[in-house]
Amino acid sequence: MNTKLFIQAIVKFLSGLLLVGLLLFLPAGTLAYWQAWLLIGILFLPMFIAGLIMMKKSPDLLRKRLDAREEQMEQKAVIALSGLMFLAAFVVAGLNFRFGWIVLPAWASYAAAVVFLLAYALYAEVLRENVWLSRTVEVQENQKVVDTGLYGMVRHPMYMSTLLLFLSMPLVLGSVISLCVMLAYIPIIAKRIRNEEQVLEHGLEGYAEYKKRVKYKVIPFVW
Repeated sequence: MNTKLFIQAIVKFLSGLLLVGLLLFLPAGTLAYWQAWLLIGILFLPMFIAGLIMMKKSPDLLRKRLDAREEQMEQKAVIALSGLMFLAAFVVAGLNFRFGWIVLPAWASYAAAVVFLLAYALYAEVLRENVWLSRTVEVQENQKVVDTGLYGMVRHPMYMSTLLLFLSMPLVLGSVISLCVMLAYIPIIAKRIRNEEQVLEHGLEGYAEYKKRVKYKVIPFVW
């Protein structure tokens, strides 16, 4: 095992766990926010297991994802907007729990948790199908167009999975108001996709032809 990579992964994991906890429990004013514990469980437990698997089977892929730094200015703006969206959505969810603005029934949180886990599984399948998948917008050395499996249905199945993940999160937290905040992800991701496809068309051989064959970007027959 690569000790340096393991420490890097653990530090990043614990930092994310701490940040999410603070953003949820401080506005809620209590640790009894059970929907927050539910989200933390379904978010970080699979993440931890996936990290261990990648550490053992694909350490280079794990290192690449941990070290990813966006170079494109347009994408840096997208990342900044996404960060603000998450901050606002989590804080609002905590405040919603504290003040009881719009209270969803418990079954809504459990149903959303099922959708979240299915979206997680979808994301894992995207990772399996596309070895060149990156957190940054770039064309990698020896990269080829992937056009089978999920990529034969939509051009960006990763964003299909993240859309389901992000829109189910507020419902897991029991907050309709937080869901309204998270809807900002749709224009944010549309902006990212436009720039990403420009980069891929310019630098990845065969991508323009792939766009003609696969018409939909994120959701079959819809988008």
